Amino acid sequence: MSILLDQRNRVLVQGITGQMGQFFVDDASRYGTRIVAGVSPGRGGTDVAGVPVFDAVAAARDATGADTAMIFVPPSSVRGAAIEAIEGGCKLVVATADELPVRDAIAIRAVALAHGAAFVGPNTPGLISPGKAKMGFMPSFCYLPGRVGVISRSGSLSYEACKRLTLSGIGQSTVVGIGGDPVKGTTAAEALALLHADGDT
Repeated sequence: MSILLDQRNRVLVQGITGQMGQFFVDDASRYGTRIVAGVSPGRGGTDVAGVPVFDAVAAARDATGADTAMIFVPPSSVRGAAIEAIEGGCKLVVATADELPVRDAIAIRAVALAHGAAFVGPNTPGLISPGKAKMGFMPSFCYLPGRVGVISRSGSLSYEACKRLTLSGIGQSTVVGIGGDPVKGTTAAEALALLHADGDT
């Protein structure tokens, strides 16, 4: 499993036709994130800002080689979307939704661990490798490329902490919001171990 990002990640967006999905495509693409596909049942064959939309993850993976999933669907749909992405071969899956039932978070985490995938969320702004790519809705201007890894339960506090680091000239390698919910897809200890193993951190 890995939470590190760069332009080699081939991202598919589940819920791409919704408001948050469309915002992410525009914002993350401008940042450098490589978005290759969207998934929205019943909307296959359309596109969002030039990104092809498919009815299912399997079809998106077959057509584009997507290996990373960003989920923008209602809390009640996150479990199905995340498990579909993980079982479909995505090795990094990020879900920002809050109010996810604890039982659903437990099920997603178990599937991710069984498939050697990383699940980040729920209730998270996502993660960013400054200057490379982002998977979430954090404000890009708060970050500076560097070698300090940041792990946070709070989205707004992670923005503030990184902005202060940036203003002090201290860049960040990867910033991961593990979320504030009781059951996390990636725990602080797991995120720390992954950053510890990263030669750029």
